[in-house]
Amino acid sequence: MAFTFHEFSPGVTHIQDAMGVCMTLLTGADRALLVDTGYGTEDVYAFVRTLTDLPLTVLLTHGHHDHALGARWFDEVYLLPEDNNVYWTYTAQEQRKMVLQSAREKGVPVDEQAFLSADMPRPRAIAPGDEDLGGLTARIISCPGHTPGSAVVYVPERELLLTGDDWNPCTWLFFPEALCVQDYRRNMRKVLKLPFGSVLCSHQHKLFSRRQLDEFLEYLSDECLSAAPPVDTGKGRGVMTAEARLPMDQILVFDKAKYEANRGKGTEDDG
Repeated sequence: MAFTFHEFSPGVTHIQDAMGVCMTLLTGADRALLVDTGYGTEDVYAFVRTLTDLPLTVLLTHGHHDHALGARWFDEVYLLPEDNNVYWTYTAQEQRKMVLQSAREKGVPVDEQAFLSADMPRPRAIAPGDEDLGGLTARIISCPGHTPGSAVVYVPERELLLTGDDWNPCTWLFFPEALCVQDYRRNMRKVLKLPFGSVLCSHQHKLFSRRQLDEFLEYLSDECLSAAPPVDTGKGRGVMTAEARLPMDQILVFDKAKYEANRGKGTEDDG
């Protein structure tokens, strides 16, 4: 198995799979919580069991393939129910074939027949709230944006925020299921009221300071968004994508038409 990992603080282990996406294992005295499961090209369950033998719960921050296909290695996973449709769409055969093609290009070995035929567990609904792991708390927070059922996880004992794909140094908000930028911005600003000092995201195997996320949202103004030039992502599928460049080499790629259609509808929270 080609997983790599780093324990950034006691009970917080950030894991990267062979395809380059990350998941986070939170380990308390009594229980463990795995946040996301990666692409699933390798046996995530077997690897996690080399790190902990505690009772394990699996939470998906959202239903996209690079976070949810690893659920195939588990009997039970949890997801905010607003992302059920996203989960079933992005774990279907079309997406699996795309992942296999990407794995071939990266030289990642995969049992292709098993990958394509694997059953996916039906996600169990979870509500926002605290999960007590024993001396370590995982607070699940609904934060619609990247998808309708996106969640972030706050760990108060470590002053840590896990953002899933609701924030990365390059954040994507152009998929059909993504919310408009105004709603995303409002929801993320609510998260900023939490007293965290550091951030782990899903597409970087490193720890970020809160300052980077603060500056991302501070500069995500209507002036910045209106001036954002078009960009061809190769993944827009007919969407009018635009790219806003923000401090500290950060990027937001978003649906410009969706942004324009929602201007003046009271979706921004300036508080």
